[in-house]
Amino acid sequence: MMLQLNPSILVNTPLGVGQALFLIDYGMHQNTCWVIALQESGIIKHFDCNDVILSTNYTYGMNLRKNKFDIEKEHLR
Repeated sequence: MMLQLNPSILVNTPLGVGQALFLIDYGMHQNTCWVIALQESGIIKHFDCNDVILSTNYTYGMNLRKNKFDIEKEHLR
């Protein structure tokens, strides 16, 4: 099964930041494959699901620990 992400998702990969465009699910015996356009070069690459991390999004409070963002300290300001 192939799923187009609309809107695309900003993610971190071993090769840098990119936009996740598609997910390819080959079934229960294989990890999901992510199709990602790398931001710096525009190259399209396939990544195993274990290599993809959601980029930090301060507005929605996603993946804040990666950048050592402390919510408690921010609320005290």
